[in-house]
Amino acid sequence: MGGRRYFLSDVNFDLINTYQVIQGDVEPLISRLQLHAQKHSSDYYYEIRSQHALDDRIEIAARFIYLNKTCYNGLWRVNSRGEFNVPVGSYTNPAICQPDLLRACHAALQGVDVRKQDFTELKAGEGDFVYFDPPYQPLDKTSFTRYAKADFGMEEQVALRDLCMALHARGAKFMLSNSDTSSPLYQDAIFKVETVQAPRFVNSRGDERGAVNELLVTNY
Repeated sequence: MGGRRYFLSDVNFDLINTYQVIQGDVEPLISRLQLHAQKHSSDYYYEIRSQHALDDRIEIAARFIYLNKTCYNGLWRVNSRGEFNVPVGSYTNPAICQPDLLRACHAALQGVDVRKQDFTELKAGEGDFVYFDPPYQPLDKTSFTRYAKADFGMEEQVALRDLCMALHARGAKFMLSNSDTSSPLYQDAIFKVETVQAPRFVNSRGDERGAVNELLVTNY
């Protein structure tokens, strides 16, 4: 890595735990996912979904991947208690266990500092590059932003915008993705805003899935 340091962080415990398990315990994770794949059914899905108090980190990571691969639309959503609540999806042969991909991710994560951390705790300055992929500002009132126990609303969107301005002042470069409804947040001269087309696979109506406008915001 040529002396460079890499950090990967998120506030979602299940996500970060999964990255950490892939980083350090990929073979036991693969074995557990193979067992989930053998047992998969609608009843089994809801049995695993109800397990909100697991304490084994490999089991938690395997549950996270299994539910994400078999739930409706591959959507991760939790309630106010932080409990995953998406119904089972209708898939003929879901890719529950992909050993080659998991091993490739294991190799890519070596030497990376993976931690559960809120974006407001970020320490970066001159010479650093930061990419933000926050819960997008909602397109409408039916959109949701609860990917973790704590919601990500307008107050958090503004705090993220302000952090980007602080990073710019400290000499760091950043890139941020968001919905095109967030454009009023990025009117300051430091922001360079580009509209891109991105595929959208999560929608209750199949005929409304497809490419939508998103923003790429940078300071370079």
